[in-house]
Amino acid sequence: MSLHPALEPVSALLGVWSGPGRGEYPTLDSFEYTEEVTFTDIGKPFLVYSQRTWAPDGRPLHVETGYFRVPGDGTVEFVLAQPTGQTELAEGTLSLEASGFSVELRSRVVNAPTAKTVDATARTLRLEGDRLTTTFAMAAVGVPMTDHLASVLTRQVG
Repeated sequence: MSLHPALEPVSALLGVWSGPGRGEYPTLDSFEYTEEVTFTDIGKPFLVYSQRTWAPDGRPLHVETGYFRVPGDGTVEFVLAQPTGQTELAEGTLSLEASGFSVELRSRVVNAPTAKTVDATARTLRLEGDRLTTTFAMAAVGVPMTDHLASVLTRQVG
């Protein structure tokens, strides 16, 4: 199976990434976590994405899954589903750089009737060699767009 040509600019994402993260939000106490992200190629014009996090004591915190699409013209689409009752359609731009790339995404969010209200999210992914830095901001539960999560992940070998 060969990688779809549309995915060539982001092919360095393929694999498993993990590392530490830190979270904060006006309605929460600050916290630390460990994050694992996997990007998988299945021969189609998108990468399958899965993410999960754990507290320092090993308790599971969050998971999400979706698809990372590169339709062309420097655009990226990230389609995500979360068990907390939200779906996100994040759209943005891909900026190629000498040592990797960066992606800036803004999303539209749909909330299930029983979910906490999330109005919008913003994500960044910055890849430099074998280091993937992520940030996540959200407007939720009456709070305007505010930084929430940041992680520094390294490629896992093996």
